[in-house]
Amino acid sequence: MNYFFLIPVSIGLGLTGLCAFFWAMRHDQYDDLSGAAARVLNAPDTPIARPGGESPDRKPAASLDLTAPNRRP
Repeated sequence: MNYFFLIPVSIGLGLTGLCAFFWAMRHDQYDDLSGAAARVLNAPDTPIARPGGESPDRKPAASLDLTAPNRRP
């Protein structure tokens, strides 16, 4: 009884995945696979502005005090 349920469900899921793959190929979803990775690495270091046009109040990584002792209880 379980096979009569599981086999059509598995075939349906496989066909759904195959249709999704062909849709992605047809709509150029796999056109530039390395472009997004390169854009992340080459992103500017300027912080994103808030809606009012102000920049967020963050210290740059170079100005952090790394000489403070590491205190652990």
